[in-house]
Amino acid sequence: MNEHIRLLGKSPLLKPFSAESLNSYLKDGSFRVSVYGKNNVIHFSGDVCLKLEIILSGHVSVERIDETGGLMTIAEFCAGETLGGNLIFSRNPYFPMTITAKRQTEILQIDKERLLTLFTENSVFLRSYLEFVADHAAILGDRIKHYVNKTIRECVMFYLEYERQKQNSNRIRLPITKKALSEKIGVSRTSLSRELAKMRKDGLILYDSLYIELL
Repeated sequence: MNEHIRLLGKSPLLKPFSAESLNSYLKDGSFRVSVYGKNNVIHFSGDVCLKLEIILSGHVSVERIDETGGLMTIAEFCAGETLGGNLIFSRNPYFPMTITAKRQTEILQIDKERLLTLFTENSVFLRSYLEFVADHAAILGDRIKHYVNKTIRECVMFYLEYERQKQNSNRIRLPITKKALSEKIGVSRTSLSRELAKMRKDGLILYDSLYIELL
């Protein structure tokens, strides 16, 4: 219980609440902590969103499977971020995509009725909640805009340009494996390798197992 209180206290969204209040919510069951192992599905596409969820530790990904069976990582979230905030009060409260734990993850689930009570009792919490919901909607919208209905080359170039600016270098050290990159842009590992080979042949890049250099 004490470890849960410590993790709850580190969440930016829960800063307005005292340790005593958080402890009482855990005891009455309106707050509940669930643990998911690596690669466990937290929500399947179509699941009903019944609670606000705050990631206390770990790392989750929002994934979409296309018509050909390819896996596309739409967004990734880590400790302090939320799931379901934009769905719980919707008239259509269903998760549109699968959410998976990428490593062991602890998630706080807040009962809908408790959430409504907290809104009315704490305006600072309400403001923080609305900011989180707006930010996450923007992240998902941006990822979908850049990755859906684009060619593999366009997706790869968008990702490499992002990393070039982040690393301030044309020689980019890949922070993820090529398998993870293929999932991020929603294609098979083979298709990604084929496209990288074409891009090298066309004089756009050089690459090895660790780096890709933009020419």
